[in-house]
Amino acid sequence: MISNIIMIIIGFILLIKGADFLVDSASNIAKKFHIPEIIVGLTIVSIGTSMPELFVSITSSIEGHSDMSIGNIIGSNICNLLLILGISATINSIKFQKETKVIEIPLCLIITTIFALFCNTNNKLDRLESIILLILFVLFITYTIFIGLKNKSVNSLKEEKEIQKISILKNFIFLGIGILGLKFGGDFVVDNSVVIASHLNISEKIIGLTILAIGTSLPELVTSVTASIKGNSDIAVGNIIGSNIFNILLIMGLSSLINPVIYNVTYNIQFIILIFGTILLSLFPFIPPKNELSRFNGIIYLLLYIIYMVILFIK
Repeated sequence: MISNIIMIIIGFILLIKGADFLVDSASNIAKKFHIPEIIVGLTIVSIGTSMPELFVSITSSIEGHSDMSIGNIIGSNICNLLLILGISATINSIKFQKETKVIEIPLCLIITTIFALFCNTNNKLDRLESIILLILFVLFITYTIFIGLKNKSVNSLKEEKEIQKISILKNFIFLGIGILGLKFGGDFVVDNSVVIASHLNISEKIIGLTILAIGTSLPELVTSVTASIKGNSDIAVGNIIGSNIFNILLIMGLSSLINPVIYNVTYNIQFIILIFGTILLSLFPFIPPKNELSRFNGIIYLLLYIIYMVILFIK
């Protein structure tokens, strides 16, 4: 079993580095073709941090491990919201922008609720529901690009010279390496997690909600905590909201399109926690101190995550 644990660690390393290669190379290619940097940040980078969840959930879906596929997404979203945003806010209070509190957080709540309703309809996510999720994803990306274009900036002469130095061939090679890293990393994590679950007589649900959820959320953890330390509130909270929306619309949309995902109704407890946490996030901007996620709010989130983990293991 030690060898399986080592392979899971190697898998997570491949997932994280694969996502890094994919994001960096895709960003460079986009810049080379003069796609605005703000669009690159709002789309490629945001999707890139969700690549580990994407490959783990799709691999789980293809191999018929529905509990791990859906558990990874629900667990990752809870981890993103309560643990990562909680840590980020505890380090440094996070300011809310108008679009974030008025549009993006309520949108995240609506999408999470739709996802929960879909899962509880016939206890599965079928292909029709997956198509609806993917259509919503396209609409969200369109909205994101529209917001980005409103705030786009012009490259300086120095930046233009740097762009000219970018090698298309080199970046396509690194793009391929990144995709391979994600593919094999996803295989290593899922296959060896199944073996460990079998050895320890632990359900795939628990594996999905803990090991897979926390492991695949490492890119979001690094991004949001680093942004919080540097005082970049927009990135800290935007990364989490964007990731949670992408996880539901893109990842579960693709996973259930490839292979309808069977839903275990015991996940409803986790859905209640996730929806409650998102409702709190939508209320925090209007509760003193207004327009910010304070350190006290961050501590509340961390306590909620501890309670969530206790409930998970005593059930």
